[in-house]
Amino acid sequence: MDPITTELIMQNHEFQGLRSNCLSESRYGILVEKEAAVITQETLTEYLRRAMPDAAVTMIDRTGTMDHLKVVVVSDAFQGKNLLDRHRLIYQALDIPMKDGRIHALELTAKTKDES
Repeated sequence: MDPITTELIMQNHEFQGLRSNCLSESRYGILVEKEAAVITQETLTEYLRRAMPDAAVTMIDRTGTMDHLKVVVVSDAFQGKNLLDRHRLIYQALDIPMKDGRIHALELTAKTKDES
């Protein structure tokens, strides 16, 4: 692979917050992405409970890759918050796994206990 293409790939991965060691050269001289770590429901719940200790969390893998997730969070921390603020709270809690690539896409449902 030519140096310009390699540099563009590396910049793209760095932009996404991934470590630069996520690429390796195959035996054919082609850069390939190494398999990334995945996030478990337990780990995801731990991150969310740091921000919302009462959170009840359900996680569904949407694609079989464990990085495209449907997440339902039920917490009284959402009381009085609009949908955008609820989602911001979740994204802030999941900042680290979003930046390191363990989570690529989220489909969110955020409810209070009274709404569930």
